[in-house]
Amino acid sequence: MPSYKAPLREYRFLLHEAFNMSQYSELPGFRDAPLDVVDAILDEAAKLAEEVLQPLNQVGDREGCKLANGVVTTPSGFKEAYKTLVEGGWPALVADSAFGGQGLPNALGVLFNEMVSSSNMAFGMYPGLSHGAYSALLHHGTDEQRAMYLPKLVTGEWTGTMNLTEPHCGTDLGLLRTRAVPNGDGSFAITGTKIFISAGEHDLADNILHLVLARTEGAPAGIKGISLFIVPKFLVKEDGSLGERNGVSCGALEHKMGIHGNATCVLNYDGAKGWLVGEENKGMRAMFTMMNEARLGVGLQGLSQSEAAYQNALAYAKDRLQGRSLTGPKEADKPADPLLVHPDVRRMLLNAKAFNEGARALLVWTALHGDLSHASDDAKAREFGDDMMALLTPVVKGYLTDRGFANAVEAQQVYGGHGYIEENGLSQFVRDARIAMIYEGANGVQALDLVGRKLAQNGGRGVFGFFKLIDDFVAANTNAKTESFMNALVAARKDLEAATLWFMENALQNPDNAGAGSFDYLQLFGVTSIAFMWAMMAKTAAEKLASGNGDKGFYEAKLKTARYYFERVVPETATHLARIRVGAAPLMDFSADEF
Repeated sequence: MPSYKAPLREYRFLLHEAFNMSQYSELPGFRDAPLDVVDAILDEAAKLAEEVLQPLNQVGDREGCKLANGVVTTPSGFKEAYKTLVEGGWPALVADSAFGGQGLPNALGVLFNEMVSSSNMAFGMYPGLSHGAYSALLHHGTDEQRAMYLPKLVTGEWTGTMNLTEPHCGTDLGLLRTRAVPNGDGSFAITGTKIFISAGEHDLADNILHLVLARTEGAPAGIKGISLFIVPKFLVKEDGSLGERNGVSCGALEHKMGIHGNATCVLNYDGAKGWLVGEENKGMRAMFTMMNEARLGVGLQGLSQSEAAYQNALAYAKDRLQGRSLTGPKEADKPADPLLVHPDVRRMLLNAKAFNEGARALLVWTALHGDLSHASDDAKAREFGDDMMALLTPVVKGYLTDRGFANAVEAQQVYGGHGYIEENGLSQFVRDARIAMIYEGANGVQALDLVGRKLAQNGGRGVFGFFKLIDDFVAANTNAKTESFMNALVAARKDLEAATLWFMENALQNPDNAGAGSFDYLQLFGVTSIAFMWAMMAKTAAEKLASGNGDKGFYEAKLKTARYYFERVVPETATHLARIRVGAAPLMDFSADEF
């Protein structure tokens, strides 16, 4: 049976030491998160994840959701677990206090969400999507909409969804056909079919608020004619109580490879009442608020499945006896040595360990800059926070899910044949992780977004600001203990800058050059971003060891893992750069008949 233990020591290292969150204690949100409060929240969240959610993970995978007579029931225990989540106030953790939230930093929320997703990814999608709907309404809804819907989204009494995809269109949303016709009373009649709607219908909450993209009469073609509407499952009366059922129904549940515990629905809208969110024909701008938050959350899912798979593979490698060490028996009193003695098993485990710790740091660091983009009293810090959120969103979504899936597969490989047996749980981690590379914009789309939009945004201010940040950090922190790490970071940063400049020189004359190199560029950016995180963590660990205080074993292991990342992973940047510089010809010179 698989298990999960929240990596609390890692969390405290990031918040208290590597990123020193207490330095922001005078800013809104942070002043309500002193270190003792943060630690208490993490401890309680770990209990929820380990004791309530993780035991239901395989239950959800085996049972899945059921649809009967238009009603969807979630797997055994999910409803009770969701009630526990709501009663504990967890959905309100980082929400605005004006609507009943606790207003704590998103940097803390990221770690809570990692615990939830690592313990039960399918379950975590229900509150996760609700928070995305909350964010879209918070930023684009009217005062009346916020007052009516946000308080119960914040508490978790109601949940939310995002409705984009239709049977004939996925990423190319300009093709969508769902239509919205004015009713004459300020509402619209929404008609159409949406597919792949996660948490689209379920028995966990009293109401579901669907955020639906649709096209009004006479709207321009393509994405310029798309509007966003809020369509509640049950209409809401003026006093906040629930009224009659709206014209939206679940037509089917998708039969999926993984995340069986989440209800992925076909939703049919038959003249359902909806209300415009934001401006007419500007729906994509409003929906991107939800989509970008979801993309960061999906990147976190990549980490979460990598972490859960790694923990179980490590325990197995320490316990399973197979063969002898190449340098002689390590446990001569036993018939064989543990798997952990074998270099290739260590390679797979260390790939995951180095990724998990670095990716977690990148998520927290990115969320922290998102917090500063709103809370800082320094205009430059707010601008830089916005730039980092925009630049790194496709990197976090794409790279973390690519590597998270690969690590889950390697963890399964550690088990050998036992990894292919369902009861050991590794198959579920692999199957659940696979969707993260696909939804919220397939990773190829994330790479195109990074190269085609984010590099040029604000005249390249974000990417060149990122380069300067690395340069300043290296200049200020290179010494005898950190020199090897800093040199490797500088090499990766140079490869990333060279690739960036190559695109600037070659993509305009042939856009296929951008498309051909975009995947490798996203991978290069991901490796370099995590290298930067490892440089910061290594610097902190070296300082702690030099001071003679603290957990010596923890800091020594941190430096060894940093060395592994810089010596075994960072050299990949040169390969990615070489592929980018080849350009589009090796891909585009084939005719269709030559495939």
